[in-house]
Parts: sequence; structure tokens; C-alpha cells
Amino acid sequence: MTASTTRRTTAKTRIAAVGAIAVAGTMLLTACGDQTDKPSKASSSAKASDSAPLADLLPQAIKDKGVIRVGSDIAYPPVEFKDDSGKVVGIDPDLGAALGKQLGVTFEFQNGTFDTLITGLRSKRYDLAMSAMTDTKDRQEGIDSETQKKVGEGVDFIDYFTAGVSIYTKKGDDQGIKTWSDLCGKKMAVQRGTVSHDLAKAESEKCGSKGKIEIEQFDNDLEAQTRLRAGGADAGSSDFPVAAYAVKTSGGGKDFQIVGEQVEAAPYGIAVAKGNPELRDAVKAALDAIIENGEYAKIIAKWGVKDGAVTEAKINGGS
Repeated sequence: MTASTTRRTTAKTRIAAVGAIAVAGTMLLTACGDQTDKPSKASSSAKASDSAPLADLLPQAIKDKGVIRVGSDIAYPPVEFKDDSGKVVGIDPDLGAALGKQLGVTFEFQNGTFDTLITGLRSKRYDLAMSAMTDTKDRQEGIDSETQKKVGEGVDFIDYFTAGVSIYTKKGDDQGIKTWSDLCGKKMAVQRGTVSHDLAKAESEKCGSKGKIEIEQFDNDLEAQTRLRAGGADAGSSDFPVAAYAVKTSGGGKDFQIVGEQVEAAPYGIAVAKGNPELRDAVKAALDAIIENGEYAKIIAKWGVKDGAVTEAKINGGS
């Protein structure tokens, strides 16, 4: 997703399939909320104490509050979503809880639509954005990738995972779709403002006589899945971990199938507003700490996405 400054990813390479994401697939049910939802605290809330070795790295205002407000589109399983009890769960909330232990604060996940998260950072509604957001140069610099115009001051990223993008169709009905070019003349359901959305728009411009891709865009990925499931689209696309989770869990594994290969591998980053290096560097130090102590690896393995793991935290590693 290279087009908008609030997308999820862009980088023209392919990573090996994240494979065993299905390990955790049947553990949890999915549901989605909206921006009016009350804040949800990540599991294992951490309070400032002597057991938080990196607490002194945080800005004083955050130490005083004991909370880091995290903007997140909490409808993107298995990265972040709500289980059947309404609890926020997933890769990001688990990592947030682990980071909070290091920093002596609670990571409080607040629901918002994906394409408003960076704006929320700019307005100081959130301290961080953590939502399977791809680290790109355009986002770092506040550039709208479609117009190449500057639309904001940009953000900094702490990179913590790597993922690509996959196409999926109804199971047993791939309609000959194997690559993005096969989508010409077909209808596609995607989440607005994502890499998948940008790829679909870019591919559509190249379709020529085959006919453009009819793109239906939705506020969240679960809505796009529902459209495809109901027969209102020929294909959908999501980040690979999300697509693989949907294939495993939707309809007990009977609704969808992944077609073709994963593309556009790039890092997920925790976004921090420019001009907040103290918070950025504290979160980076906490991420490096949980990578070193093995807690990061346990969380990644729990959700079956080990092939997307990183070995160190990086600042603005996206391209």
C-alpha cells in the first residue's frame, strides 16, 4: 500500500509464508468496534514500579499518568481484535502489555478507523499508533503517496514485525485469480487506506482493455470479508497474517482460500509523532529488551507468525 499516508505497506519483495498462523486460529472469535468504544487496556497491565527497568526513559508526563494511549483499528485479527467477551486481544495488545512491563505503564488501546490514526497522533489524541501499520518513507515524511504532496509533519516508526500482502477468494471459487493482474475486470473488497487498497488502485490503472478493477472499500477488514463471503465481490486482500487467519477461522475454514503468492513485504511500525524522540527511544529500548529476554518470541509464536519476527528494533527502517 503505497498510495496514502495512512496506509499499511509498500516494498516490492516477497517473504516466505507466515505459515502456521492457524495455530492460534481457533482460539478466539472476532468482533469489531468503532471510534466511540471505551479505551481497552492490553492484558497484563503494568504499573510503574521497581520491576519496570526502563521506566525512567519515558517522558515525565507519561510517567505521571502511568498510561500510554495507543490508537488502533481493533478489527484486524489476529493483529488486534476483540474476543467474544469484548476484550482486546491479538499480537499488538500482547506486545503492548510486554512493553508496558518494561516501561512501568499500561498500554491502553483506543479504537479508531485505520485511516485516522496518524491524524490522531498529530492532534495528541494518541501517544502511539500500533495497528499493523506499515513503515513507509511517505508516512515518515507526511507525504500523500498518490499526490506526492505534503499533508502533515510525518511520524517516526519503531519497526517490530514484517508482513506482506495476500489475495484471497471464496473457497473453491478462485475464478482463475492467481496474481494481481488477474483481478482486471473483477470486483474486489478491501479495507480503505491499506496497502491492498493502494495495490488494487495501481493495478486497475494498468488493466487496459481487460477492464478496470471494481474496488469496494470498507472501514475495516472484517466488513470487506463479509462482502466477499456474501458473494458481493470476487476477491479480497489483506496483510498475509490477517488473510491467513481469516482463511483458517471464517466458517470453520470453509469460507476462503489464499490464491497466489504474498507480495509487498515490509515492516510494521509503532508510530510516534515527530518531535517526541524521548517516547520513541523509550519504546525502542523496551522492544529491544523483550526481544533479548525472549518474551517477544513467545508472543509471536503464540500467534503462529514466527516468520515475521524481527531480531532487533529499528527506527524508520521502511522504504
